[in-house]
Amino acid sequence: MPTGRHQRLISTTLAPWLAVRGGAAAVAWYIAAFGALEVYHIESSDGAVVSRLSMDGAEFWLSDEAPEHGNPSPQTLGGSTVRLILTVADPDAVYARAVAVRATPVAPVSEEHGWRSGRLQRRRFHALDHCYR
Repeated sequence: MPTGRHQRLISTTLAPWLAVRGGAAAVAWYIAAFGALEVYHIESSDGAVVSRLSMDGAEFWLSDEAPEHGNPSPQTLGGSTVRLILTVADPDAVYARAVAVRATPVAPVSEEHGWRSGRLQRRRFHALDHCYR
């Protein structure tokens, strides 16, 4: 456990880490589709990236896949084991913005179970549900 001055600098968080093929393209897409901010970025000499992204304070990590280190992409797996749920004030606008930058509509935004929600997917990336209560 951190002590001294570091004790106040570290707070407990839990964030998903997405492994994808084409990490730099994925970062650019999350920025274009959802207005994400890249708050941390490292890049290896071969162009592989590790980035921490934030969408209105909700953070997640994204990197190029590294199956040799247990970090396969959805393509390597033949599908994803992760679905992300993004809660926003205006799911219709967010959905339209993502579709405009080539997200694939899986389910249109509609009222369901007390939420206004829809589902998108971007080929090679992870499925993303977004909703508003």
